[in-house]
Amino acid sequence: MNNDESQMFLVAGPDENNLAAELMDCGVDIREINEMLTHESLEAAGLATADTLVLTAMDDASAIPVAKEQNPGVRVVMYTSDSLPEFARGQTDLAIDPALLNATVVAEELTES
Repeated sequence: MNNDESQMFLVAGPDENNLAAELMDCGVDIREINEMLTHESLEAAGLATADTLVLTAMDDASAIPVAKEQNPGVRVVMYTSDSLPEFARGQTDLAIDPALLNATVVAEELTES
């Protein structure tokens, strides 16, 4: 995405590594979802116009097919050290282990692509 265009990211789950703050520092519009991910909560958060959905808990992986159904173009990023379930692998665009890449690096890379 062009850096002149405003990007909108949804960040769902516990943000223990402060990825949302790092994304904000990169100039991204952030909407945090602090409730169970459902069709309704994703819609209310603005999934229809979101560029990227970041999930920080593997418990939320079941929301990936729901998100892709609502917005087929949304990029899905898992930022967790937990293993990605088999059912979610085909619809996840990027899985990153926080132990390997810190939130600052991840935010910079996600906003440049």
